[in-house]
Amino acid sequence: MLNDVDMTFELPPIILASGSPRRSEIMASVGWEFEKSVPDVDESVREGESPEDYVRRLAGEKALAVADSHPGQIILAADTTVVIGGQIVGKPEDHEDAKRMIRMLSGNWHEVLTGVAVARNGDEKIGLQRTRVKFAAMTDAEIDFLVERGDPLDKAGAYAVQAQAALFIEGIEGDYWNVVGLPISLVYRLVKGLENSIDDHS
Repeated sequence: MLNDVDMTFELPPIILASGSPRRSEIMASVGWEFEKSVPDVDESVREGESPEDYVRRLAGEKALAVADSHPGQIILAADTTVVIGGQIVGKPEDHEDAKRMIRMLSGNWHEVLTGVAVARNGDEKIGLQRTRVKFAAMTDAEIDFLVERGDPLDKAGAYAVQAQAALFIEGIEGDYWNVVGLPISLVYRLVKGLENSIDDHS
């Protein structure tokens, strides 16, 4: 009987509102079918906006930006930022900016925050995932190596946990996949909640 239940389990197809290759890789790794539709959203931080509100707002805006062109389909959007000392550390502007960011992270704990939004036909659910990451103290040569080899310019905090930065990370508290770029367990819970709420309305 249990096998019969397992055989009926399917993940619903998703429109992924993101151009991030890491998010695509995570979705594919769990066997989730998706198409990509990259939103055009201003990612500026608003005055007085907390990091938590920032990532939740952007995730919601990204989902809504592509929802109109995909009626009836589930839209998934996310926004990730790095926070240290209450300061948002986004994507670096250039390699010098990347080195500045890594120096801030060196020897310290920081937080990775991801806002996740799922939406369909006007229904929307938004969640937040928080993970703490500790970098070892790094020499200038190590920082240069990480920036030159780690392709930092499209990454919040200028590093990828699954690449060269793994050499220097001493600890992770929380969801590892959040640090990679998409907390996939939270995505699943939000999608399940969205589908349940849609069933309740029908």
